[in-house]
Amino acid sequence: MIKITNITKVKVRFSEVDSMQIVWHGNYAKFLEDGREAFGEEFGLGYYNVYEQGFMTPIVKLDIDFKRQVKYGDEVEVKTIFENVDAAKIWFKYVLSRVSDGAIVAKGQTIQVFLDKEGELQITNPEFYKNWKVKNGLL
Repeated sequence: MIKITNITKVKVRFSEVDSMQIVWHGNYAKFLEDGREAFGEEFGLGYYNVYEQGFMTPIVKLDIDFKRQVKYGDEVEVKTIFENVDAAKIWFKYVLSRVSDGAIVAKGQTIQVFLDKEGELQITNPEFYKNWKVKNGLL
């Protein structure tokens, strides 16, 4: 199976740590979003690219497995992997690593579905998405 991947880095900000000086677990969802946005910019599947085609892609599933702590000032590498599935979904897997030592700090996945601008769920892949897959060697 062909997979396409983006790697981006995120510096942990003071506002993302809790009273124990480690990243609060809810902020990992933001790191995954940073990865999706970087992926979208690199491969032309950003939020605005999709919206300009008449669709929205809300997240319907979010899973994060926490492995190690990350602290203020750490830099995190977010590896975003596009999982090519037949269903009308965008599925990403993620590996988050601490840059200083390469330790994996979290793994996760998100699944997004397609809604038209009226909010109706699309059960088949939109034409633009099929074309995007062809362009990227996925079909």
